[in-house]
Amino acid sequence: MIKQTEVFGYITENCFFYIDDETKHGFLIDPGAQAEKLLAMISGNGWIIEKILLTHGHFDHIGAVNEIRDALHVPVLAYKNADDYLLGPQANLSAQFEKQITVEDVQHLEDGDTVALEVNPQFSLRVIHTPGHTTDSIVFYSETDGVLFSGDTIFKASIGNTRFPGGDYDTLVQSIIGKIFTLPEETVIYSGHTEQTTVGAEKRRYF
Repeated sequence: MIKQTEVFGYITENCFFYIDDETKHGFLIDPGAQAEKLLAMISGNGWIIEKILLTHGHFDHIGAVNEIRDALHVPVLAYKNADDYLLGPQANLSAQFEKQITVEDVQHLEDGDTVALEVNPQFSLRVIHTPGHTTDSIVFYSETDGVLFSGDTIFKASIGNTRFPGGDYDTLVQSIIGKIFTLPEETVIYSGHTEQTTVGAEKRRYF
């Protein structure tokens, strides 16, 4: 099951629950704000969150991480150089606002890693490094369910902003064409800021 919910801090962001229907265990992806709302959803549905997964270290994707981690006592996983953003309010853009955000003690992921549930290892996501929006940007892909959690790498009819620290337009295009567009066209893309789309639909916008 995939549950998308909008959270609002200084901007609106899509947070995702990726839950195994059989066990009710799952992952929380990019909890950007409104920790109380997300915790209430977890409790109300009887979900067991095993891990918090981050697609990248920008403030609007990490704002509720510390509060939720403290409440659930679960690990936070991000790409291996994510600390460049998570530990730096200038790099993660929170310094532009009233509350500076840092997230410490994350577990680091590599390109190609598999993140699996402990209770059901068949329920898993593959890590794909897709730099360009940030240097630490990754997407999470399930071949079994045909879904991709893309963060801010690609949206419906758009791609990530490359004007922030670590952004690079050419690198982002290479990530999209060389990695995301090689996935099956029916793969459903769940992004950080738009409604869902598919790999095929986005390829047709480019080619």
